[in-house]
Amino acid sequence: MSTISVTLPDGSGKELDSGSSALALAESIGPRLVKAATSARVNGRLVDLTTPLRDGDQVEILTFDSEEGQDVFRHSASHLMASAVLRLHPDAKLAIGPAIEDGFYYDIDVAPPLTEDDLPAIEAEMAKIVKEDLPFVRREVSKDEALAHFRERDDQYKVELIEELDDGVITYYEHGEFTDLCRGPHLPSTGRIKAFKLLSLAGAYWRGDEHRPMLQRIYGTAFPSRKLLDEHLALRAEAEKRDHRKLGKQLDLFSFHSVGPGFPFFHPKGMVVLNALMDYWREEHRKRGYHEVRTPILLDRVLWEQSGHWDHYKENMYFTQIDERDFAVKPMNCPGGMLVYKTRLHSYRDFPLRMAEVGTVHRHEKSGVLHGLSRVRMFTQDDAHIFMTPDQIQDEVIGIIEFVDAVYATFGLDYDIELSTRPEKSIGTDEMWETATSALSSALEAKGVDYKLNEGDGAFYGPKIDFHVRDCLKRSWQCATIQLDFAMPDKFDLEYTGADGERHRPAVIHRVIYGAIERFLGILIEHFAGAFPPWLAPVQAVVIPVAASFNDYAESVQRRLFDAGFRVEADTSAESMKYKIRAAQTQQVPYMLVVGERECESGAVAVRHRRHGDLGALELDVFIDKLRAQVEARALDE
Repeated sequence: MSTISVTLPDGSGKELDSGSSALALAESIGPRLVKAATSARVNGRLVDLTTPLRDGDQVEILTFDSEEGQDVFRHSASHLMASAVLRLHPDAKLAIGPAIEDGFYYDIDVAPPLTEDDLPAIEAEMAKIVKEDLPFVRREVSKDEALAHFRERDDQYKVELIEELDDGVITYYEHGEFTDLCRGPHLPSTGRIKAFKLLSLAGAYWRGDEHRPMLQRIYGTAFPSRKLLDEHLALRAEAEKRDHRKLGKQLDLFSFHSVGPGFPFFHPKGMVVLNALMDYWREEHRKRGYHEVRTPILLDRVLWEQSGHWDHYKENMYFTQIDERDFAVKPMNCPGGMLVYKTRLHSYRDFPLRMAEVGTVHRHEKSGVLHGLSRVRMFTQDDAHIFMTPDQIQDEVIGIIEFVDAVYATFGLDYDIELSTRPEKSIGTDEMWETATSALSSALEAKGVDYKLNEGDGAFYGPKIDFHVRDCLKRSWQCATIQLDFAMPDKFDLEYTGADGERHRPAVIHRVIYGAIERFLGILIEHFAGAFPPWLAPVQAVVIPVAASFNDYAESVQRRLFDAGFRVEADTSAESMKYKIRAAQTQQVPYMLVVGERECESGAVAVRHRRHGDLGALELDVFIDKLRAQVEARALDE
């Protein structure tokens, strides 16, 4: 039998029998890899493990440890779930069922509608199909054959998808009696899906269009072992406890009302946290030479046509008329920043010119995607527009990376970095995009940071570096961004006088640190489970007298702390001391200062920490110094 030679990711070679599959390659490497393998990448293309290899192929065996491997595993689980639904509800019609972060879903048209009570039965049927260990089989058919197949089954959603595909080969995936339109790849068989859980039901319009049929979306997750699934479900349960919408209400931070869907109302305590965040923001920006500006919320349509937003972002904008002229509510601060720059002629000696704006913006989001502070229609961006000469770009980008790193360290947040390149819908020349993308990648490499390339996800006016924050539950949130733009300076005819005395175009960086400040607050609420570090806490200490006879002393302690600049309350209600302590802990107040006869006589306070309990008695001045040191250092907590 003839042999073929393939190359592994480490550069080593492997000899195999001609016609061997990627799975056979995994078997030749070792039994652990065979068990863990989900798919393969052959010459850069993701394929099934059953795919035959050819001489000279470059092959990587993927496992659940990789993002692509997880997607294959969970997309296979979505097919498993869909097949179980069809066994139980043969008249159901399938729409789409992709893998998503930490799980999968499938959109299904079924009557009568499913309820949460139906999920255990679907799980039980899935378990049967797993036990049957049915192979996932790829089939290639013509477009006409695919259309005939799904029309016969009256699967109008699949027919619509196929009609939009180019003529040529269409791929099915089958396991047992189940057939689905799919590009793949998939696991070798259903028996590989060892642990899964159906999580919830939701409504979803077909193709996200509110004028199309409403489908049922079944969410689930899947893992190669019960242990990994249990760990994930534990984190999910913890996330539900930390849900910022629940904690926001419990801590009296913010609310939403039917008269303004997607528009948050911030309460006094919520404003304390926001103002503390912004005080820190302004302090750090002043250190780094930023100048703060403010631009209008409503601006004439002609400005948004000039900036490109009218053509590229109109569907997300709100509009009104004033004096028979069309105006738009700003979805971004950028055009206003360009106009501020244009009010005078600048010299290269002014650069880099860093202009920051805490700007409120409005974006139209569909009601189905609104989610607490995470997805709103009105939010505040901690924006900045930095104007510079092209040779200053690298140093400026590195400086912003270091700025983001310092800020996130203050909150104990880790992050990953992505470099996003030109999207299909964009403005500017190829040369502009190549120059900008090269400048950002060069800065990342000069800084020596790891990053992932995210093809086609840049802003419409330029490539960007995105910072994805990881919270204490290992979830990822896109927050800070650095966007390099040569297109908008061209559109607004921005100029500066160079060292040669001639006029030149500046480069512009658009950047945020927090991102959407409201969203960042939601992340922090969940990251800290509502227990903000003392410098952020709405109430930093509450004074609790052990009896009404010590109310006067409690109030005098409160005044001392208030005069020292702290946010403090005295609970002189008629409730018991234990009740008051529980109430303060429920409100996540960092310190409870219990006072009785001994403290009154010695000018002290008995200090309790919300998590660590009794810390002992301290003289009031000592406690004030201790708390001041924590607040000034912006310490996370003791």
